[in-house]
This record gives sequence, C-alpha cells and structure tokens, in this order.
Amino acid sequence: MVRKCFLFVLVLLVLLPGNRGTAAQDSPNLRVEVNLVQLNVAVTDKNGNYITGLRPKDFVITEDGIRETTATFAEGNEAAIRLNESGDQDSTAAPTGDSAKGSSDGTTLDSLVSGANVFVLFDTSDYMYRGFVFAQDAITEFIRSLERADKIAFYSYSRDLSRVATLTADRSQVVRAVRSTVAGDQAALYNALLLTLKDAAQNTGRKVVVVFSNGPDNSSVVPPEDVAEFAQSAGVSIYMISTRTAQLEPMSTAVFERMTAATGGKAYFAKNWRDEKVAFASIRDDLAHLYSLSYYPKANANTGWRAITVSLVGDQLKKYKVRTRNGYRPRPSRFSTEGKTLSAVIDPE
Repeated sequence: MVRKCFLFVLVLLVLLPGNRGTAAQDSPNLRVEVNLVQLNVAVTDKNGNYITGLRPKDFVITEDGIRETTATFAEGNEAAIRLNESGDQDSTAAPTGDSAKGSSDGTTLDSLVSGANVFVLFDTSDYMYRGFVFAQDAITEFIRSLERADKIAFYSYSRDLSRVATLTADRSQVVRAVRSTVAGDQAALYNALLLTLKDAAQNTGRKVVVVFSNGPDNSSVVPPEDVAEFAQSAGVSIYMISTRTAQLEPMSTAVFERMTAATGGKAYFAKNWRDEKVAFASIRDDLAHLYSLSYYPKANANTGWRAITVSLVGDQLKKYKVRTRNGYRPRPSRFSTEGKTLSAVIDPE
C-alpha cells in the first residue's frame, strides 16, 4: 500500500502545471509575422483640391508612434516604385512585375497598385422604390467611367446579400448586373456590408467598397462599429452615398460619417439624382488621385489595436489635409504546429 501511494504522488508531481521538468521544454514558442501594410492616402488643400506630384520623402508614417520605413510608393494608377532604406528609389531592385519582393502571403509589390478592386453595394430594399431607376443610371455611369485597370464587382442587398456580378474587368457584365436588380424588402445594410468587406479582403492591392444606401438599417444583427473595425484592419476604404431620406436619420448620418472617415473614404448625402451622379464622379476622382504607400511594420509588441498616422514633411506641405485609415488590429489567419513551434501569421491587409 505504501508503494502504491508513493507511485501515485510521483505521477501527480510529474503532471502538475507547476512542474518545470521536461514539460517546460516542450512548451511552444510563439512567433508572429506581420505582412506588408498598404495605405491609400488622399492629400487635399483647404478647398478640397487634390495635391499631386508629391514624393516619397514628403510623407512620414508612424505606427503606435514608431516611425516606419516606406517600402513602395505610387501616385494614382502609376506603377509602384520600390524604395530603399533612405527613401530613394531602389535602382538595384528587380522590376515589380518580375521577381518583386512580396509579403509573407505571396503578394508582389506590383499587385498593390495595379488598379483598384471596387465593390459596389446597392440598396435594393423597399426604401428604394421611388428613385430606383435614377440610382441604377448613376451606378452604371460610374462603372463605365472607372479606369480600365480597375476591376469591379456589383452586389445588391435588402434583407439578404446578392452577389450579382463578381470581381471582373468586363464593364458590360457589371452593367447588365446593375440593370437586372429589382426592389426587395427590409434593409440589412451592415450585415451585407460586412460580407462584402470579407470578399474584398481576399484580394490584394487597393480595395474599395462603394455603398449606395437610400435609408437606415432596420434588419442587421451586426453592429456598425464591428463592421468599421473589420474594414480598417482589412485595409478596405468605404465610400457611402446616401440619399436625403437617410440624412434625416441623425444616427445613420453619424454612423456613415464615422465609418467612412475611419477607413479613409468619404460620405456623401444626395438630395436628388443629379447629386448622386456628382457623388459618384467625386469618388472616381478620389480613386484616381490616391497615393499608395506601403511598409513592413517594425518590431511592435502590441497585438491589439495599432494606430497609424500619415503626415507631411515641411512647412509648405503641413497646411494640406491627409486622409487615410487610422489604424488596424492584427488578425491571426494561419496557425502551424510543426515540431515544437506554434506560428501565428498576422495579416493586417
């Protein structure tokens, strides 16, 4: 009996969490890798006019107060240029379309600015009965006016999301999808927007969601704050065109303005079909004038929300307004348990 008790105590000592024997040696080591962070940046003067011709050295990027080194730079739909540690163009780098260095998910630098991936999300709820045809016309004109390098997807929503046309460069296919939509029932805007953002996040490069909403959300189960944070972390800019009907809802107006500002987009409130076309034209111009900057984050122990700030250097440039997303939350996307190492790949894009 004494021998059995001794063996039982010995087993307990081996299994207790406090034991620092071989069990401690088998504990996994956590390794975190952060991919390339890509920013869409608009620079305007006090009148809203775009400032063009800026250089990489005119921008300063900080993440949680840590000054970052810009890896690539482009203006509009121009090809990206690779930068060296001093911020000058890296003349020794391979062309971006060939063997360009990429992020840990296989993204090449060239793919970051080869046009934008634009997802148009159209409100087909019962709020849309009066202005349905006018809205279709405005969306169609917007699609046809985009740069040829851009790819477009067209989704519609009422209570449910409908992926009417997936991402394509074929404008005629997307236009046919717009013309095929019909008005539905209640509006679940934030549910549909979150699903659209998740689709957009699967793509590389510049990612944009353009929402046309004719009224407040009355059916979603997803809070708008969660939708906005996902968009920020996924690097997707949100533009929202809302009608005057929606603007009469103070809560919806505030949410639309906060969400677009946090992601680097803009909110518009259109009183009539003419204003709708003006809003779409403004978004098209914005996409054509965005600066694209990217960086590999320096060592940062913060696995929560990371604040991003982009500013301009020099007294002459500081007077201009800079618009971009204000941060992201690293999101674990893959885990590996090979050997004794647990790897978590965090993808802010």
